[in-house]
Amino acid sequence: MELKSSNRSHDGTQGVYTHSSTATGTEMEFSVFVPDHEDGEKLPVVFYLSGLTCTQANVTEKGEFRAACAELGLIFVAPDTSPRGEGVPDDADGAYDFGLGAGFYVNATEKPFAKTYRMREYIETELPALIGAEFPADMTRVGIMGHSMGGHGALTIALRNPSAYKSVSAFAPIVSPLNCPWGEKALTGYIGADKATWREYDACALIEDGARVPEILVDQGTADNFLEGQLKPELLTQICEKTGQPLTLRMQEGYDHSYYFISTFMRDHLEWHAIRMKS
Repeated sequence: MELKSSNRSHDGTQGVYTHSSTATGTEMEFSVFVPDHEDGEKLPVVFYLSGLTCTQANVTEKGEFRAACAELGLIFVAPDTSPRGEGVPDDADGAYDFGLGAGFYVNATEKPFAKTYRMREYIETELPALIGAEFPADMTRVGIMGHSMGGHGALTIALRNPSAYKSVSAFAPIVSPLNCPWGEKALTGYIGADKATWREYDACALIEDGARVPEILVDQGTADNFLEGQLKPELLTQICEKTGQPLTLRMQEGYDHSYYFISTFMRDHLEWHAIRMKS
């Protein structure tokens, strides 16, 4: 692991790191904010998964999480959204919603993406092990959250691994890739045309198939350009009501899909995670 930058902020340290990933076979970059703490103290951890076109830099620079994390005693980890570098395949037409910056937190099985696009393995296994080994992290108290494509990642990863996470939340998540253009394009390209194999990457399908977490928090802006065509939070509401999966969905009037929206409600989410990681 190599330290790329380190800055003092809000009584803590914001670092950006790179390492050679065994999951993706590439160099991966991530950021970690660690609040000041007593020697030997272990702190709970929140993983934040970013959305389409983003790197870890978007939330690190615009998420406004550090003051809340310092007050709550939370380590905040933000990985990249896809593998990058020489030899990593991209969308043939350079589209924003597939390829680089659009890993969708899956383990790809289709060529040429299967070799490097293994973001599921990276987030579920490799990165948590690295954080636990290199930082003062209590890996028995972990939460996960994300935005848009990263909200999809957070929900599906928590639903597949309920014992690994104390809490899960999302900002404007893609709740059902089976039922939106972004998901159809990405999962066809990464996983193949058989939609039965997509269900493990669809939060609504996972809940329908029996996956459960203690509760889910979602914030969604009513002025989000992607609300009706891509995000469809009503599908999550319907399946949670049908199955009894606890869900708090807050429709935030006038907010869009940007970090103006995310930063406004970031503290709410971090406080929500902190409470659940103490219980």
